[in-house]
Amino acid sequence: MTFSDYLFLFGGMGLVTYLPRALPLLYLAHKKMPQWLVDWLSLIPVAILSALLAPSLFTDTTTRSFAFGKLELLVAIPTLAFALKTRSLGGTVLLGMLLYWLGGMI
Repeated sequence: MTFSDYLFLFGGMGLVTYLPRALPLLYLAHKKMPQWLVDWLSLIPVAILSALLAPSLFTDTTTRSFAFGKLELLVAIPTLAFALKTRSLGGTVLLGMLLYWLGGMI
């Protein structure tokens, strides 16, 4: 492949990645969405985060079964309690890392 082929390829990939994100934003920027849609859309980040975290917290990847005694879950519980109490993102990250490190040493 030549250099111009690579430029065309990167430009095309950028366009294909950017357009599906930009078009709805441009279309909906000046429209009033119904409240039920706004409420429903506000649940999407929570659903995505849950879908990303649940497998690593509740399942054992080698046996593909539920494992409720995993270190990740044991660390996540006090970290979640700390996050809910303090609302400090930095403190929550530091506490989670510290607890995970200490749990790995035990």
